[in-house]
Amino acid sequence: MAQFSVNASRFDPYKSFKFRVKWDGRYVAGINKVSALKRTTDVVTYREGGDPSSVRKSPGQTKYDPVTLERGVTHDKDFEQWANKVWNYGSNIEVSLKDFRKDLIIEVYNEAGQLAIAYKLYRCWVSEFQALPGLDASGNAVAIQTLKLENEGWERDYEVSEPEEPTFTEPS
Repeated sequence: MAQFSVNASRFDPYKSFKFRVKWDGRYVAGINKVSALKRTTDVVTYREGGDPSSVRKSPGQTKYDPVTLERGVTHDKDFEQWANKVWNYGSNIEVSLKDFRKDLIIEVYNEAGQLAIAYKLYRCWVSEFQALPGLDASGNAVAIQTLKLENEGWERDYEVSEPEEPTFTEPS
Protein backbone atom coordinates (compact mmCIF):
# COMPACT_ATOMS: atom_id res chain seq x y z
CA MET A 1 0.00 0.00 0.00
CA ALA A 2 1.27 3.47 -0.83
CA GLN A 3 2.12 5.80 2.04
CA PHE A 4 -0.03 8.50 0.44
CA SER A 5 -3.25 7.56 -1.32
CA VAL A 6 -4.12 10.91 -2.94
CA ASN A 7 -0.54 11.90 -3.79
CA ALA A 8 0.82 8.52 -4.86
CA SER A 9 4.05 10.04 -6.18
CA ARG A 10 4.87 11.63 -2.82
CA PHE A 11 7.64 9.72 -1.08
CA ASP A 12 8.68 11.92 1.85
CA PRO A 13 6.70 12.00 5.10
CA TYR A 14 5.41 15.33 6.41
CA LYS A 15 7.90 17.68 8.01
CA SER A 16 7.56 18.67 11.66
CA PHE A 17 8.02 22.41 11.18
CA LYS A 18 4.61 23.41 9.78
CA PHE A 19 1.90 23.30 12.45
CA ARG A 20 -0.62 25.38 14.36
CA VAL A 21 -2.32 25.00 17.73
CA LYS A 22 -5.94 25.97 18.32
CA TRP A 23 -7.96 26.37 21.52
CA ASP A 24 -11.24 28.14 22.22
CA GLY A 25 -11.89 28.09 18.46
CA ARG A 26 -8.89 30.26 17.55
CA TYR A 27 -5.22 29.82 16.75
CA VAL A 28 -2.69 30.51 19.51
CA ALA A 29 -0.04 33.07 18.61
CA GLY A 30 3.62 32.24 18.23
CA ILE A 31 3.86 28.53 19.11
CA ASN A 32 7.24 27.32 17.87
CA LYS A 33 7.44 23.90 19.53
CA VAL A 34 5.04 21.15 20.65
CA SER A 35 6.33 18.09 22.49
CA ALA A 36 5.45 14.57 21.33
CA LEU A 37 1.99 13.06 21.71
CA LYS A 38 2.63 9.86 23.64
CA ARG A 39 0.45 7.32 25.39
CA THR A 40 1.42 4.23 27.34
CA THR A 41 -0.80 1.30 28.26
CA ASP A 42 0.09 -0.77 31.31
CA VAL A 43 0.45 -4.51 30.88
CA VAL A 44 -1.62 -6.67 33.23
CA THR A 45 -0.24 -10.17 33.70
CA TYR A 46 -2.33 -13.11 34.82
CA ARG A 47 -1.68 -16.78 35.34
CA GLU A 48 -4.04 -19.48 36.49
CA GLY A 49 -2.63 -22.09 38.82
CA GLY A 50 -3.17 -24.91 36.32
CA ASP A 51 -1.59 -23.06 33.37
CA PRO A 52 1.90 -23.77 32.13
CA SER A 53 4.68 -21.63 33.59
CA SER A 54 3.87 -18.67 31.37
CA VAL A 55 1.60 -15.72 31.95
CA ARG A 56 -1.13 -14.15 29.89
CA LYS A 57 -0.95 -10.46 29.12
CA SER A 58 -3.77 -7.99 28.64
CA PRO A 59 -4.03 -4.21 28.43
CA GLY A 60 -4.51 -2.23 31.62
CA GLN A 61 -4.79 1.51 32.24
CA THR A 62 -3.66 3.94 29.55
CA LYS A 63 -1.73 7.07 30.51
CA TYR A 64 -1.20 10.14 28.33
CA ASP A 65 2.06 12.05 28.74
CA PRO A 66 1.83 15.81 29.27
CA VAL A 67 2.24 17.99 26.19
CA THR A 68 4.50 21.04 26.35
CA LEU A 69 3.97 24.13 24.19
CA GLU A 70 6.73 26.68 23.68
CA ARG A 71 6.71 30.16 22.21
CA GLY A 72 8.67 33.37 22.29
CA VAL A 73 7.70 35.91 24.95
CA THR A 74 5.29 38.53 23.59
CA HIS A 75 2.46 40.66 24.96
CA ASP A 76 -0.10 37.93 24.20
CA LYS A 77 -1.67 36.87 27.52
CA ASP A 78 -3.18 33.48 26.54
CA PHE A 79 -0.55 31.25 28.23
CA GLU A 80 -0.55 33.19 31.49
CA GLN A 81 -4.33 33.64 31.70
CA TRP A 82 -4.89 29.90 31.25
CA ALA A 83 -2.20 29.06 33.83
CA ASN A 84 -3.83 31.52 36.25
CA LYS A 85 -7.05 29.48 36.19
CA VAL A 86 -5.23 26.74 38.13
CA TRP A 87 -3.28 29.03 40.45
CA ASN A 88 -3.28 32.80 40.61
CA TYR A 89 -0.95 34.37 43.19
CA GLY A 90 -2.69 37.01 45.26
CA SER A 91 -6.23 35.91 44.58
CA ASN A 92 -8.43 34.12 47.09
CA ILE A 93 -9.39 31.50 44.52
CA GLU A 94 -6.91 28.67 43.99
CA VAL A 95 -8.59 27.04 41.02
CA SER A 96 -11.33 27.91 38.58
CA LEU A 97 -13.23 24.65 38.33
CA LYS A 98 -15.56 26.21 35.79
CA ASP A 99 -13.20 26.51 32.86
CA PHE A 100 -9.61 25.52 33.69
CA ARG A 101 -9.74 22.63 31.18
CA LYS A 102 -9.64 23.12 27.42
CA ASP A 103 -9.72 20.92 24.37
CA LEU A 104 -6.90 21.57 21.89
CA ILE A 105 -6.34 20.88 18.23
CA ILE A 106 -2.87 20.44 16.78
CA GLU A 107 -2.79 20.81 13.00
CA VAL A 108 0.10 19.66 10.79
CA TYR A 109 0.51 21.21 7.35
CA ASN A 110 2.34 20.02 4.24
CA GLU A 111 5.03 22.07 2.52
CA ALA A 112 2.37 23.81 0.39
CA GLY A 113 0.60 25.04 3.54
CA GLN A 114 -2.36 22.64 3.24
CA LEU A 115 -3.84 21.00 6.33
CA ALA A 116 -2.64 17.39 6.24
CA ILE A 117 -3.21 15.87 9.72
CA ALA A 118 -4.89 17.03 12.92
CA TYR A 119 -5.05 15.70 16.46
CA LYS A 120 -7.61 16.52 19.15
CA LEU A 121 -6.40 16.68 22.77
CA TYR A 122 -9.05 16.40 25.46
CA ARG A 123 -9.55 18.00 28.89
CA CYS A 124 -6.14 19.71 29.01
CA TRP A 125 -5.08 21.84 31.97
CA VAL A 126 -1.90 23.69 32.88
CA SER A 127 0.35 21.87 35.36
CA GLU A 128 3.44 24.02 34.74
CA PHE A 129 3.96 27.54 33.37
CA GLN A 130 7.30 29.19 32.73
CA ALA A 131 6.81 32.92 32.15
CA LEU A 132 10.47 33.73 31.48
CA PRO A 133 13.60 31.65 31.02
CA GLY A 134 16.78 32.48 32.86
CA LEU A 135 17.97 35.85 31.58
CA ASP A 136 21.51 36.38 30.29
CA ALA A 137 22.78 39.84 29.34
CA SER A 138 25.59 38.34 27.26
CA GLY A 139 23.32 35.87 25.48
CA ASN A 140 21.84 36.01 22.01
CA ALA A 141 18.57 34.07 22.23
CA VAL A 142 14.82 34.53 22.21
CA ALA A 143 13.06 34.50 25.59
CA ILE A 144 10.79 31.43 25.64
CA GLN A 145 7.56 30.77 27.58
CA THR A 146 6.44 27.19 28.19
CA LEU A 147 3.12 25.67 29.10
CA LYS A 148 2.96 22.05 30.29
CA LEU A 149 -0.47 20.55 29.70
CA GLU A 150 -1.87 17.48 31.39
CA ASN A 151 -4.49 15.78 29.25
CA GLU A 152 -6.96 12.93 29.44
CA GLY A 153 -6.45 11.60 25.96
CA TRP A 154 -5.98 12.47 22.33
CA GLU A 155 -7.00 11.10 18.98
CA ARG A 156 -6.36 11.76 15.34
CA ASP A 157 -9.09 13.71 13.56
CA TYR A 158 -9.93 11.32 10.73
CA GLU A 159 -12.19 13.92 9.10
CA VAL A 160 -9.00 15.67 7.97
CA SER A 161 -8.08 13.83 4.80
CA GLU A 162 -4.96 13.92 2.69
CA PRO A 163 -5.00 17.08 0.56
CA GLU A 164 -4.29 16.94 -3.13
CA GLU A 165 -0.95 18.68 -3.40
CA PRO A 166 -0.61 21.31 -6.10
CA THR A 167 1.74 20.89 -9.01
CA PHE A 168 3.68 23.90 -10.11
CA THR A 169 4.47 24.60 -13.72
CA GLU A 170 7.00 27.03 -15.12
CA PRO A 171 5.41 30.15 -16.57
CA SER A 172 5.77 30.39 -20.33
